[in-house]
Amino acid sequence: MSDITIVTAGDSDRSAWNELHAGFAAFYGVQQTDEMRDRVWSWIRGGQLECRLAFDGAGNPIGLTHFREYVRPLFAARGGFLDDLFVAPEARGSGAAAALIRAVADIGHERGWSSIRWITRDNNYRARTLYDRVASRTDWITYDITL
Repeated sequence: MSDITIVTAGDSDRSAWNELHAGFAAFYGVQQTDEMRDRVWSWIRGGQLECRLAFDGAGNPIGLTHFREYVRPLFAARGGFLDDLFVAPEARGSGAAAALIRAVADIGHERGWSSIRWITRDNNYRARTLYDRVASRTDWITYDITL
Protein backbone atom coordinates (compact mmCIF):
# COMPACT_ATOMS: atom_id res chain seq x y z
CA MET A 1 0.00 0.00 0.00
CA SER A 2 2.41 2.67 -1.11
CA ASP A 3 -0.32 4.89 -2.59
CA ILE A 4 -1.35 6.80 0.55
CA THR A 5 -3.10 10.16 0.48
CA ILE A 6 -3.17 12.46 3.50
CA VAL A 7 -6.03 14.97 3.70
CA THR A 8 -7.33 17.55 6.13
CA ALA A 9 -10.49 16.14 7.70
CA GLY A 10 -13.54 17.93 6.31
CA ASP A 11 -17.28 17.65 6.85
CA SER A 12 -17.57 14.87 4.26
CA ASP A 13 -15.00 12.79 6.18
CA ARG A 14 -17.06 12.43 9.35
CA SER A 15 -17.99 8.77 8.85
CA ALA A 16 -14.39 7.81 7.96
CA TRP A 17 -13.16 9.69 11.02
CA ASN A 18 -15.81 8.01 13.23
CA GLU A 19 -14.64 4.58 12.10
CA LEU A 20 -10.98 5.35 12.70
CA HIS A 21 -11.53 7.15 15.99
CA ALA A 22 -13.62 4.24 17.28
CA GLY A 23 -10.76 1.90 16.33
CA PHE A 24 -8.28 4.15 18.15
CA ALA A 25 -10.43 4.14 21.30
CA ALA A 26 -10.79 0.35 21.13
CA PHE A 27 -7.01 -0.06 20.75
CA TYR A 28 -6.52 1.75 24.06
CA GLY A 29 -9.55 0.14 25.72
CA VAL A 30 -11.46 3.41 26.10
CA GLN A 31 -15.25 3.24 26.10
CA GLN A 32 -16.66 6.02 23.95
CA THR A 33 -20.11 7.39 23.38
CA ASP A 34 -21.54 9.20 20.38
CA GLU A 35 -21.54 12.35 22.50
CA MET A 36 -17.81 12.02 23.12
CA ARG A 37 -17.09 11.64 19.41
CA ASP A 38 -19.40 14.57 18.65
CA ARG A 39 -17.41 16.71 21.09
CA VAL A 40 -14.05 15.80 19.54
CA TRP A 41 -15.43 16.36 16.05
CA SER A 42 -16.64 19.81 17.15
CA TRP A 43 -13.09 20.61 18.29
CA ILE A 44 -11.77 19.58 14.89
CA ARG A 45 -14.38 21.57 12.98
CA GLY A 46 -13.96 24.51 15.40
CA GLY A 47 -10.20 24.72 14.99
CA GLN A 48 -9.08 23.77 18.53
CA LEU A 49 -7.75 20.46 17.21
CA GLU A 50 -6.49 19.57 13.76
CA CYS A 51 -6.97 16.23 12.06
CA ARG A 52 -5.38 14.58 9.07
CA LEU A 53 -6.71 11.36 7.61
CA ALA A 54 -4.85 8.78 5.57
CA PHE A 55 -6.57 6.99 2.68
CA ASP A 56 -5.22 4.08 0.69
CA GLY A 57 -5.16 3.95 -3.11
CA ALA A 58 -8.71 2.59 -3.20
CA GLY A 59 -10.00 5.51 -1.12
CA ASN A 60 -10.41 3.55 2.10
CA PRO A 61 -9.72 5.40 5.36
CA ILE A 62 -6.71 3.77 7.02
CA GLY A 63 -5.34 6.24 9.57
CA LEU A 64 -5.74 9.45 11.49
CA THR A 65 -3.76 11.92 13.51
CA HIS A 66 -4.94 14.68 15.84
CA PHE A 67 -2.55 17.50 16.68
CA ARG A 68 -2.44 21.07 17.94
CA GLU A 69 -0.06 23.92 18.48
CA TYR A 70 1.22 24.66 21.97
CA VAL A 71 3.49 27.27 23.46
CA ARG A 72 6.93 26.43 24.87
CA PRO A 73 7.60 29.20 27.40
CA LEU A 74 11.11 28.07 28.34
CA PHE A 75 12.19 28.38 24.71
CA ALA A 76 9.90 31.31 23.81
CA ALA A 77 8.71 29.16 20.93
CA ARG A 78 5.73 27.25 19.62
CA GLY A 79 5.60 23.54 19.04
CA GLY A 80 3.19 20.91 17.84
CA PHE A 81 1.65 18.27 20.08
CA LEU A 82 0.61 15.11 18.28
CA ASP A 83 -2.25 13.94 20.48
CA ASP A 84 -3.29 10.83 18.60
CA LEU A 85 -1.94 8.63 15.83
CA PHE A 86 -3.83 5.55 14.69
CA VAL A 87 -3.60 3.20 11.74
CA ALA A 88 -6.25 0.54 11.15
CA PRO A 89 -4.90 -2.95 11.89
CA GLU A 90 -5.20 -4.10 8.27
CA ALA A 91 -3.06 -1.14 7.11
CA ARG A 92 -0.25 -1.39 9.64
CA GLY A 93 3.10 -1.61 7.94
CA SER A 94 1.75 0.28 4.91
CA GLY A 95 3.63 3.49 5.63
CA ALA A 96 0.50 5.34 6.73
CA ALA A 97 1.82 6.16 10.21
CA ALA A 98 5.06 7.56 8.80
CA ALA A 99 3.10 9.55 6.20
CA LEU A 100 0.86 11.03 8.90
CA ILE A 101 3.85 12.00 11.05
CA ARG A 102 5.55 13.52 8.00
CA ALA A 103 2.41 15.54 7.24
CA VAL A 104 2.40 17.00 10.76
CA ALA A 105 6.16 17.68 10.55
CA ASP A 106 5.64 19.50 7.24
CA ILE A 107 2.95 21.64 8.87
CA GLY A 108 5.32 22.33 11.77
CA HIS A 109 8.05 23.47 9.39
CA GLU A 110 5.61 25.78 7.59
CA ARG A 111 4.42 27.28 10.87
CA GLY A 112 7.84 27.67 12.42
CA TRP A 113 7.34 25.21 15.25
CA SER A 114 10.49 24.31 17.16
CA SER A 115 9.46 20.68 17.74
CA ILE A 116 6.69 18.13 17.60
CA ARG A 117 6.07 16.09 20.72
CA TRP A 118 3.95 13.05 21.50
CA ILE A 119 3.59 10.29 24.03
CA THR A 120 2.81 6.62 23.66
CA ARG A 121 2.35 3.66 25.92
CA ASP A 122 5.52 1.89 26.95
CA ASN A 123 4.19 -1.40 25.57
CA ASN A 124 3.27 0.01 22.15
CA TYR A 125 6.32 -1.71 20.69
CA ARG A 126 5.33 -1.75 17.04
CA ALA A 127 4.65 2.00 16.97
CA ARG A 128 7.75 2.72 19.02
CA THR A 129 9.89 1.03 16.37
CA LEU A 130 8.74 3.71 13.93
CA TYR A 131 8.98 6.51 16.50
CA ASP A 132 12.57 5.56 17.29
CA ARG A 133 13.39 5.95 13.58
CA VAL A 134 11.71 9.33 13.02
CA ALA A 135 12.19 11.11 16.35
CA SER A 136 14.37 11.26 19.45
CA ARG A 137 13.11 9.62 22.59
CA THR A 138 13.31 12.04 25.49
CA ASP A 139 14.06 11.39 29.14
CA TRP A 140 10.96 13.24 30.34
CA ILE A 141 8.40 11.39 32.44
CA THR A 142 4.75 12.41 32.25
CA TYR A 143 2.33 12.71 35.17
CA ASP A 144 -1.45 13.02 35.25
CA ILE A 145 -3.77 14.33 37.92
CA THR A 146 -7.23 12.87 37.42
CA LEU A 147 -9.84 15.54 38.15
